[in-house]
Amino acid sequence: SDINNTMFNKKDRPMASSKGNDTIIAQGVKVEGEFHSDGNVVIDGELSGSLSTTQSLQVGASAVIRANVSAQSAVVAGIIVGNIKATDKLELLENSQVDGDIKTKNIFVASGAKVNGKVSMGGKIKLPDKTKLKEEAPQEQPQS
Repeated sequence: SDINNTMFNKKDRPMASSKGNDTIIAQGVKVEGEFHSDGNVVIDGELSGSLSTTQSLQVGASAVIRANVSAQSAVVAGIIVGNIKATDKLELLENSQVDGDIKTKNIFVASGAKVNGKVSMGGKIKLPDKTKLKEEAPQEQPQS
């Protein structure tokens, strides 16, 4: 009965899971449902539903993901329609497209990447202390 529980969620939509190794969804493959992995995930096909991994996610240039995505780190070259949570870092490569909100500690956005959504990187913005600035800033020499 364990197999039935992991294969189907309450709505009888198929899920995929793996532990401790790489999972690859190849180009031309379509996956629907809740996808969870404890290993690295590489997606070159299509995925709809939800996607989470405790490791890294790689979204290939041919990938189309319609899902909220959660990973430790992610490199995106394809399309994601949904929110992204990358606990460590997120890289959006040149032709990537993201339609959704992003939450991550570190972000790299290549020229040509498209993002429609809010980007949150946690922590409060610290404005520089004016007294420290005056001490540290080199005195500007008047131009002659």
